[in-house]
Amino acid sequence: MTRTSDTSFNDTPATPYAFVDLDTVERNIGKMARKLADHQLSHRPHIKTHKTLRLASMQLAAGAVGITVAKLAEAETFAELGIDDILIAFAIVGERNLERLERLHNRIRVSVTVDSWEAAQGLSAVGVRSGKPIRVLIELDGGLHRGGRQPGQDIVDFAVQLRELPGIQIEGIMAYFGLIYRSGNPDAIAADVQNESETIGRVVADLRQAGIAVNTVSSGSTPTAKLCEYAAGVTEVRAGNYIFNDVSAVQMGLAEEADCALRVAATVVSMPLPGMATIDAGTKALTSDRAHHGDGFGIVVGRPDITVAALNEEHGMLRFDPGKVKLSIGDRIEIIPNHSCVIPNLNDYIYGVRGGDVTERIKVDARGRNY
Repeated sequence: MTRTSDTSFNDTPATPYAFVDLDTVERNIGKMARKLADHQLSHRPHIKTHKTLRLASMQLAAGAVGITVAKLAEAETFAELGIDDILIAFAIVGERNLERLERLHNRIRVSVTVDSWEAAQGLSAVGVRSGKPIRVLIELDGGLHRGGRQPGQDIVDFAVQLRELPGIQIEGIMAYFGLIYRSGNPDAIAADVQNESETIGRVVADLRQAGIAVNTVSSGSTPTAKLCEYAAGVTEVRAGNYIFNDVSAVQMGLAEEADCALRVAATVVSMPLPGMATIDAGTKALTSDRAHHGDGFGIVVGRPDITVAALNEEHGMLRFDPGKVKLSIGDRIEIIPNHSCVIPNLNDYIYGVRGGDVTERIKVDARGRNY
């Protein structure tokens, strides 16, 4: 694989910049790999979280069977960089996208999800033209209603219809139960994973009763993967956020601050009033995403008495008790973002840190590859 990190740079990063503690990344990857192996689950991590070959290579070295991407352009990027087993967890619609898929299909092992007859017909044409069937996972709606077939007769009827198309090989099903992020503690999450498992189990039984082969049952966000002991019947998970964790993971009880590998460094640049300070990191560095179970725009590491109260594009507004907190212009702070999956796509590079020292600059290979 092509190397896309640089250990020879000489510049000290200017704030704001995103960095990852590589020791924490390695610990997070290893912990997940061991748990999934203990429960005989395959892992196909979703690389939209980091978009880098450097970190994808670490996940593959730890036992991942391939990667999951959100968009064709991500798949094209990582195929070019040498990864040859990719699931595109997004509907492929339109002739231009089908032509791009066909080129990938002729080069690597690629699988796609499907939930409509219109998309299926396009995939069928690609499989017929290329002379080898397209591997598909039928998407099951996990409750978000952003895509997928409904449990029960709807998904069975679609699968039976899909089976008749030439050029398509049904591998199984894929689901994403994103409502799990509304649960605020591990006990509630465990109950959600059990419900997810039961829904999937009924769907798989219905499909097999109809004569549909279901070899792959792909499910699981990071919360599902972290509580995979409750995910009976699932064969593969697609956790992504676990590699970094973030404020939402901390608030859900799935991670501690020490498990949060990705952080944004920022500098205090103004103090307009007592108890108020402005940093040089706004939405373009931290994103405007809210956490699922709290206010503010991130955790200030080691400073629980300081709140990131508001963001503009280039400015972050801190609030604190001036009688208890000492803060000065020029001070540097580190912020754990609410949602780590957005941060790499805002940067050409993120920095790798060990022992508090920046040791490498990691190219975000698929930055902007959102199409």
